[in-house]
Amino acid sequence: MRELPLHALAHARAGDKGDRLNISLIAYAPELYELLAREVTTAAVEAMFAHRKPTEIARYLLPKLSAMNFVLDGVLDGGVTQALNLDSHGKTLSFRLLELTIAVPDELVQFAKT
Repeated sequence: MRELPLHALAHARAGDKGDRLNISLIAYAPELYELLAREVTTAAVEAMFAHRKPTEIARYLLPKLSAMNFVLDGVLDGGVTQALNLDSHGKTLSFRLLELTIAVPDELVQFAKT
């Protein structure tokens, strides 16, 4: 087993609508998808974004795309027209998720971008 940051295993995109943040997480290789689905849970995402105090988090699995989508409510300080923070759209928050580290079995390390 080897601890790797999520950015070595997947890439992410973020979007927003009001106070709702949407983050898509896409595995670099289909072989990594099951590991990501097992490890990147709503609880793990909630812990990563605890400082933003999400009111609700939903996860949608997209196995045919080797991807998943997270919807986080209440994390954008009211949204673009109300937030005073530097990233009111939440675009950079996908990078926060990619900082998550998970244990990767040795046989899957070959699919990582290290």
